[in-house]
Amino acid sequence: MSATPAPGLLLVASPELLDPNFSDTVVLLLDADADGALGLVLNRPSPVAVADVLEPWGEVVGEPEVLFRGGPVSPDGALAVGVLRDSGDVPVGFRSVAGRLGVVDLETPVELVNGSLTGLRVFAGYAGWSAGQLEDEIGRGDWYVVPSEEVDVVRPDLTDLWRDVLRRQPGHLAWHATRPVDPDLN
Repeated sequence: MSATPAPGLLLVASPELLDPNFSDTVVLLLDADADGALGLVLNRPSPVAVADVLEPWGEVVGEPEVLFRGGPVSPDGALAVGVLRDSGDVPVGFRSVAGRLGVVDLETPVELVNGSLTGLRVFAGYAGWSAGQLEDEIGRGDWYVVPSEEVDVVRPDLTDLWRDVLRRQPGHLAWHATRPVDPDLN
């Protein structure tokens, strides 16, 4: 397992990370290099329907068909992440992040994308780190850096995403999946 952040990897908040923006979150990294990192919180759905704010994309997003809170930066902006149906059929407006997973340009006409994806999520805002900031947080133990699976992005029920991602990790990291919410009550 690598502790070096890279596009396509997940950041799983450690139980010690108490920042309300990231406590119990799973973040998909879209970009990470010497200039900083950018990711999306995968497990914070909002009550707002995508069709209410980005009407044409409402018919393309998967269940639940709501806008997700991608992070505290630029919450009035939107980013979309999708999974290609066929890696050989890349639609206009799709930028690969890792494997069949990529960012979808929401300025692209929906009809050019619809049918090319097995799933799509739209996020309001994102998580961003300046140069070296994320590496410092990882070194401090705030985040576990783990591989992603495409289903992490588009699964319909995100209730247990944090625990499920940890549960499939090798070694002691999987033990955290069984940690009680409040260890003092154990």
